[in-house]
Amino acid sequence: MEKAYKLEFTNKHAGELYLNTCGCSRTEPLHSFGPAVRPHYLIHFVLDGKGRFVSGNKEYPLEAGYGFLIEPDELTFYQADEKEPWTYVWVGFSGSKAGEYIRNMGLSMRHPIIQSEKQEEIYSLVKDMIEHNTYSMANELRRDGLLKMFLGIIAEGAAVAEKDDTDKGNHYVDMAIDFIRSNYCNPIRITDVADYVCINRSYLYTLFQDSLQMSPQQFLTVFRITKAAELLQVTNFSIESIALSCGYKDPLVFAKAFRQMNGLSPSKYRKEVMDGKVRHSQNNLEQIENFIKGSSPISSQSDHR
Repeated sequence: MEKAYKLEFTNKHAGELYLNTCGCSRTEPLHSFGPAVRPHYLIHFVLDGKGRFVSGNKEYPLEAGYGFLIEPDELTFYQADEKEPWTYVWVGFSGSKAGEYIRNMGLSMRHPIIQSEKQEEIYSLVKDMIEHNTYSMANELRRDGLLKMFLGIIAEGAAVAEKDDTDKGNHYVDMAIDFIRSNYCNPIRITDVADYVCINRSYLYTLFQDSLQMSPQQFLTVFRITKAAELLQVTNFSIESIALSCGYKDPLVFAKAFRQMNGLSPSKYRKEVMDGKVRHSQNNLEQIENFIKGSSPISSQSDHR
């Protein structure tokens, strides 16, 4: 038996991430659920007591301050402790980017366990969801906002640290590349990239060398210069504007980096493109995309001299 307060929401405005269900439960000794599957992502977080979570062939003993992920259509089982049955909250959610959020948090059915010291804050967020339970656009938006706040806290204690070294390293590299792709136009430094993925600069350097055979700084430069070459070919922007658009505040520093990679100054490169002496940037763009995918290295210089 259990004493539970549960809410289910019908979302007619499905989108990237939205709330399906939430609730709070105080269970009796040995109360269990499953083995069963769920149609959406579900995160349980233990507020008090103990229990166990079983997924596949692995069992996880849990207590207050820990939680677990259930993915859609995965067969799982969980049960309260006989002597100290647990009290927990849960949140179920879906959306076109729900899986991406979960992966970026470092969670999966291989690594489903969460830890957090913010038990009161987690409970408060779920309680707020429950209190704003009526159908209205205002409440729906509020609940979805609370869901993101809930996931933000969960992400701080998600299972990235439990991954093996290879998985963890690839995860950091992927996050760093995503950050560079989104921010190359800003005057970011490698310390900013390292801070974003929450590791130190030297470790990030090691991961890039092991995974991509290039330092983070080299990758950032190659990405920026490749984008600059594209802009030189398809726009009439000034060299100064292109430099600024690719994260270079100093046009002279930009010109030097561009020449080192392409063997030509930006202005001469543009002129030879217009004269048909330089091929379209598709080759460079393919190199950078292949590099990101890890399928081939990027040459530090082109054949154009």
